[in-house]
Amino acid sequence: MSLGARLRQLPFEVRQYLLITGNYWAFTLTDGALRMLVVLHFHQLGYSPLEVAMLFLFYEAFGVVTNLVGGWLGAWLGLNRTMNLGLALQIVALAMLMVPTAALTVPWVMAAQALSGVAKDLNKMSAKSAVKVLVPKESANAQSALFRWVALLTGSKNALKGAGFFVGGLLLTLIGFRGAVIVMALMLVGVLGLSLWRLRADLGRQKQKPKFREVFSSSRAVNVLSAARLCLFASRDVWFVVALPVFLYDLHGWSHWTVGGLLAVWVIGYGGVQTQAPYLTRLVKGDARAVTVGWALALAGLPALLALLPLAAIGWLVAGLLVFGVLFAINSSWHSYLIVHYARAEGVSMDVGFYYMANAMGRLLGTILSGWLYQVQGLAACLWVSAALVALSAAMALALPRDRVQRDTEQSDMGG
Repeated sequence: MSLGARLRQLPFEVRQYLLITGNYWAFTLTDGALRMLVVLHFHQLGYSPLEVAMLFLFYEAFGVVTNLVGGWLGAWLGLNRTMNLGLALQIVALAMLMVPTAALTVPWVMAAQALSGVAKDLNKMSAKSAVKVLVPKESANAQSALFRWVALLTGSKNALKGAGFFVGGLLLTLIGFRGAVIVMALMLVGVLGLSLWRLRADLGRQKQKPKFREVFSSSRAVNVLSAARLCLFASRDVWFVVALPVFLYDLHGWSHWTVGGLLAVWVIGYGGVQTQAPYLTRLVKGDARAVTVGWALALAGLPALLALLPLAAIGWLVAGLLVFGVLFAINSSWHSYLIVHYARAEGVSMDVGFYYMANAMGRLLGTILSGWLYQVQGLAACLWVSAALVALSAAMALALPRDRVQRDTEQSDMGG
């Protein structure tokens, strides 16, 4: 039996989920590659770490706005349309970067990055929201299935983003900056065509159109989790986005593809751990609050320990980076499950959009701090701030409700 025939035999919801995941994979591959291309190419052109970080200012800032408005658009237009709009905008952003090097001025690159930020968060919000729409509601193990589907989508996405880091560094070495963005744009044109053809037209669209003021969540659990998410992602990006690649390139003399390769291995491993999060989170027993706080505290001490170690010994840094990836992946995947669990069945895209607005604000804060702190104080300062931000995330999670959401997951996993 051919692959196409096998796919047609799958339930409709599963086929839609696979299409959304494939769409998300392709987008994420180009997103990771583009980030690595911009960091390494413009640092090579003589930009300081803070100047490189500022190239991502609009990328992250527009992501905040997109997540706030995107959930509302998804409820009005349907998640298929917001997902396809994200793909189209990424193609436009890549096309803007195809100009000759002399034309790649800071305002032009920032504008292209702004479009890319809008595109990324439209695509991500649509994919995460669509999972809740597609998971069968009548299943006795619906919560467990929801956690596994979210974990698979999130974990596989991050594995592809890691591959994108490597692809970006490799393409920069082999065919240069302009050639790399052309190749990625052509790939996304094909993906957009398939998505327009096969993705369901009314996915996630509400019958009663929501008012814009409803984008601000009235759920205490969603608001608390969003604040914790902001601090969590700022704690990663404060040392990972700009400081670490520049540190490896400048102080240790690593090549572009070697830096991209290490970050790729990290993010791929991080994504692999996320797919196993439904099983790993059972290592910390308790309700939603206890599990969230427990895993955050497990993560908080690691950046502080790395800051105390001699960073010139690259082995310590790489080993610590890998352990940080494991713990961060579990925290991130658990948060991703909780937001889909807490979100309203009607208007899921709005709650998820609000949550990822906070996620984008955390990335924005972390990115700016990464360039500034590294430039004035070095990598150790970035690690200390990372530890403080994780601790703050744990403190905020103390205000979460004591839902026994994990019990459903444990019972279902034990039953097969």
